[in-house]
Amino acid sequence: MSKKELLKTIIENNGGIAKTSDFAVNGINKYEVAAFCKKGVIERIRRGFYQLPQSKNITEEQLIRKLLPQGIICVESALFHYGYSDFSPRKWSIAVPRTASRSVKNIEEFPMKAYYIQKEFLDIGKSISNFNGVILPVYDRERTICDCFKYRTKLDNEIFNKAVNAYAADEKKNLANLSKYAKEMELYTKVMNVMEVLLNA
Repeated sequence: MSKKELLKTIIENNGGIAKTSDFAVNGINKYEVAAFCKKGVIERIRRGFYQLPQSKNITEEQLIRKLLPQGIICVESALFHYGYSDFSPRKWSIAVPRTASRSVKNIEEFPMKAYYIQKEFLDIGKSISNFNGVILPVYDRERTICDCFKYRTKLDNEIFNKAVNAYAADEKKNLANLSKYAKEMELYTKVMNVMEVLLNA
């Protein structure tokens, strides 16, 4: 197999986007990668990330998985994913560690609203789900509802009310986890006061 063919195979095997390190593992150094870029064999998406030239069908979900592997889909995007909101967000709401602020600010490949999360809260309620054929980390239903209370002032009233009502009516809700997360995030009283009214209505 020629290096040109190998490059294409590596990109295809990595879901359409490969990193410099993916090429290096297969014996192609960064100078060769740069040379193939100049020839138009591959295209640079951003520093260290490459795709095939005809890959105009690379989705935002694929870019999120590659460019922001530590990110977790949250708040508005998670609400829409679970059907708790009819509002399709123009930007991806993504939770990232506070330490990642510099790398996040450099991302221009997809529209994003970053939520910077303290380390001790980052993994509470973290799960995975399918977004347009791509498996991405996302906060579960209960963490998403807790976040609605945490970011209450940033959310439109209609979105907040629809979300908590939709959760209360959801057969997949897990009230034990909701209570657990609310305690861990120091939101217990706020969350339970509202949820008790809705659940007893």
